[in-house]
Amino acid sequence: MELLLPGLGIIVWTLIAFVIVLLILKKFAWKPILKSLNEREANIADSIATAKRVKAEMAQLQSENEALLAKAREERATLLKDAKETADKMVADAKNKAKTEFDKILADAQVAIQQQKNAALTDVKNQVGNLVIEVAEKVLRKELADKAQQEGYIKQLTAEVKLN
Repeated sequence: MELLLPGLGIIVWTLIAFVIVLLILKKFAWKPILKSLNEREANIADSIATAKRVKAEMAQLQSENEALLAKAREERATLLKDAKETADKMVADAKNKAKTEFDKILADAQVAIQQQKNAALTDVKNQVGNLVIEVAEKVLRKELADKAQQEGYIKQLTAEVKLN
């Protein structure tokens, strides 16, 4: 049973050794250990605070990004609207210009047609006048006593004129 129960001398010497080790640890190791624990605790607290601050900044940046995106979408919509209005205005201006050009070309064509018509009528009148003068001249050259002969001769000249 002696092996199971330690002797009083071993207990005293173990207690003295424990107190000496405790005093040595208190003098040399306890303060650095507490200091490193306090530093680690402060470091962890700083890390947590930094993480919270970063999280808040990220939330703020995200809200700013959303605001910028909304503003960009609004500007894009405005630009598209302005571009559409400009395109519609350009199309309307082009249509008006084309209509003006068409009206001008049509008026010029009508004037040209009228001039050609007048020239053709003048030419026809001149030809008819010349034919009348020729017929009258031929009738006067040939003096016929008989009226029936004159009418026959005029019909003959008319037939010749139609053939020319």
